[in-house]
Amino acid sequence: MPAAPDFPPAPDRVKPVRALISLSDKAGLQAAARILHDLGVELVSTGGTRAAIAGFGLPVKDVADLTGFPEMMDGRVKTLHPVVHGGLLGVRDAAAHAEAMTTHGIGPIDIVWIDLYPFEATVAAGGGFEAAVENIDIGGPAMIRSGAKNHGYVAVCVDAEGVAEVTAALQADGATTLALRKRLAARAFARTAAYDAAVSGWFAGQVGDAAPARKTIAGSLAQTLRYGENPHQTGAFYRTGLIRPGVAHAEQIQGKELGYNNIADADAAYELVAEFDAPACVIVKHANPCGVAIGHDLLQAYGRALECDSVSAFGGVIAVNRSLTGADARAITEIFTEVVIAPGADAEARAVFAAKKNLRLLLTDGLPDALAEGEVFRSVAGGFLVQSRDRTRITAQDLKIVTRRQPTPSEVRDMLFAFTVAKHVKSNAIVYARDGQTAGIGAGQMNRRDSARIAAIRAAEAGEAKGLARSLAQGSACASEAFFPFADGLIEAAAAGATAVIQPGGSMRDAEVIAAADEAGLAMAFTGVRVFRH
Repeated sequence: MPAAPDFPPAPDRVKPVRALISLSDKAGLQAAARILHDLGVELVSTGGTRAAIAGFGLPVKDVADLTGFPEMMDGRVKTLHPVVHGGLLGVRDAAAHAEAMTTHGIGPIDIVWIDLYPFEATVAAGGGFEAAVENIDIGGPAMIRSGAKNHGYVAVCVDAEGVAEVTAALQADGATTLALRKRLAARAFARTAAYDAAVSGWFAGQVGDAAPARKTIAGSLAQTLRYGENPHQTGAFYRTGLIRPGVAHAEQIQGKELGYNNIADADAAYELVAEFDAPACVIVKHANPCGVAIGHDLLQAYGRALECDSVSAFGGVIAVNRSLTGADARAITEIFTEVVIAPGADAEARAVFAAKKNLRLLLTDGLPDALAEGEVFRSVAGGFLVQSRDRTRITAQDLKIVTRRQPTPSEVRDMLFAFTVAKHVKSNAIVYARDGQTAGIGAGQMNRRDSARIAAIRAAEAGEAKGLARSLAQGSACASEAFFPFADGLIEAAAAGATAVIQPGGSMRDAEVIAAADEAGLAMAFTGVRVFRH
């Protein structure tokens, strides 16, 4: 490990004399380059950036003029040179550094603005292996890291925000401050770390390494939050490089600022509603669905979802898988709702929602693909867990009927619907459903029997709220996201009025559970797939 040198303290103010600029995205370049030029800063650049600056009518040097070496090897080598890195790393007030710079003709570089090759965008756009490799920037990260390390003298910018801060400081005072350069350096190291994380994660996928020896999660700040789950906790929202329709990339049309819990609930709701092809509505409260339904249109789907548990729906999050109309919006705004997330909304719907100033309306312009590969993360003390996204999609052909009675076609449809919902309910989960509508949901209990009982209570209350003399669970299908370890949970489902059961199977007591189903006259199917959600 190198010993810490005895450098003199870095100056508070540095008046820049030279800036090195190399950009893939030229947005904002003309204005910033002109400001720097007008302030007497010499501009140095490479390739297309140099040509763009020259095209603005501004004087600009090519990096090759400094290094004495031309750009070569298809652009792979152009800035990897001691004149460049010496100009970035040299400690101006250290005698040995100053002497080396003078001896070797190395001039200081006081500002570096680099945005890196668009590796993440190339991968997101479906670029092939070779295209992705060629968009792995080498010189850019090296210069950013050099400038950031020598932040005592160098202002390093990796985005337009950083450049704006630098030019504002120069216009106000003619110099950058040490505090500003430190902030920029921190941002720069975060950028190169995120870039390396994107490259390493992609490369691991290319070689089929699902569990590489080192794994980094990187994100860019989307929003600072007023607080986390509770007011005494801090919170922030970051976007990863994954472009997946949902809350992270939604446009907020109106309403209060999203909170930590709003974002989590909106994500849970939208991921579930995307499972359905028919018009569908999901109502989520505290990360669990309290009502899910499909319908001929969204208006019917919303009404049916609300019937399941209108008490819990108050103050919930609503997700739909079709563009919202004015009629949909009027129905939704009849009760207090925190967030509505949808692929779109027409002008009439937006006008209706606008009357509810605090309601957050999020539009995504698409639905997430429930079958797409991906990873999900969860933090634990001292580490984090990583797993592949649950892409389970059970069809009628996947079912193994294990009871004497075969399910009817409508029962099969109800079983598949209920099991899809159960996949998105916190374990232990029991879901009663009939005719594309949840009747009762029991979530997050420590035993499956209690989940079955809670779901039955919800179904009975829903039937009462509709003025029915029966529970909504009568004639329903019951889904369990994991096997019944004992027959008691299944017996509760039968008592609630379920006529069919779908579960993974695989318990040591499967025979006992099947016998109980036969005794109750139920049809039961095994999926062979467990869909726990913790």
